[in-house]
Amino acid sequence: MKTRILLEDKQFEITILRLCHQLIEVHGDFKGSAIIGLQPRGVLLAKRIQKVLQQILKVKKINCGELDTTFFRDDFRKKELIPNSTNIDFIIEEKNVILVDDVLFTGRTIRAGLDAMLAFGRPNDVELLVLVDRRFSRHVPIQAKYVGITIDSIEQQNVKVDWKETDGKDKVTLIDK
Repeated sequence: MKTRILLEDKQFEITILRLCHQLIEVHGDFKGSAIIGLQPRGVLLAKRIQKVLQQILKVKKINCGELDTTFFRDDFRKKELIPNSTNIDFIIEEKNVILVDDVLFTGRTIRAGLDAMLAFGRPNDVELLVLVDRRFSRHVPIQAKYVGITIDSIEQQNVKVDWKETDGKDKVTLIDK
């Protein structure tokens, strides 16, 4: 199995910081905006972004929620999926929502996230932020507005994102199956 490290350590940190600054350019102080991370791994990115934004903007709270898409997926009857929790303790009605996931591959998880999010109201606007965009692999026409890195990969490859919080180190790896 061949692996290639795409991001780690300082590069990883700089990428997160760049994404936060891009968000600030569009959303300012975040009073009319909210971040929603898609379970399971998008939540880790969303929380990291929330933390960095709060430090940069010197605010105590930026709305950040967790959204499970399990029962909104078009393949949930075809394979065994383990439901996660949804935790959105704020109103998204007429807010600008940034949907967050770690890797954008086929777009199916994002499509499910859009459907699941509507159970919490109708946002003013929805944008997508991903750490890794695996372009050329879409099954649905979805594109991220904010992208950490873009890679060209084939279906026989996997992208693995490790997080300090759960894996002990921040790292993005491309793995040949």
